[in-house]
Amino acid sequence: MPLIALTGGIASGKSTIARRLAERGAVVVDADAIVRDVQRPGSPVLDAIAAEFGRDVLTAAGELDRAGLASRVFGDPDAVTRLNAIVHPAVREESARRFRAAVDADPRAVVVYDVPLLLEARAEDPWELIVVAHAPAALRRERLISLRGMTEAEADARLAAQVDDARRLAIADVVIDTAGSIDETLAQTDDLWARLTA
Repeated sequence: MPLIALTGGIASGKSTIARRLAERGAVVVDADAIVRDVQRPGSPVLDAIAAEFGRDVLTAAGELDRAGLASRVFGDPDAVTRLNAIVHPAVREESARRFRAAVDADPRAVVVYDVPLLLEARAEDPWELIVVAHAPAALRRERLISLRGMTEAEADARLAAQVDDARRLAIADVVIDTAGSIDETLAQTDDLWARLTA
């Protein structure tokens, strides 16, 4: 079972690559979706977050107020470390369960872990390949503003909070250049798929 890590900075085109790999037959395990699942109401993770950061990080319905929590921890490295200590072990456990389930269903499955925080949390895991979606920071900033409706200040803050591109590229086995057209990104992704299934 090839276990592939797919990562990239915000607005790097990682989701486009993940969707294409899924269309081609990969089992894509989405780290962000797992984070949402392990933080659902009634979960031990959500209880621990509320105990650590206060009940006011919950909505009236008992769900995590993601924006409220983000504003509380954003820019505070100690708070981020405390939050990660709660969330990352649960995500690691659940992702491993999903990897095993994919292989149990099909021992020849190509499993792709779509993981934004690979360098921060999972770089040392035994990946067969690390694939990095890459576009220059200036282009990603433009995408955040034009496609996601962020202000310039919000886009700059998001980019500044992430691992720098050089560190991400340094761990890459494969780089998919997403600065061009979507068709160019998809063509590179198809080439990767052909390599994974050869």
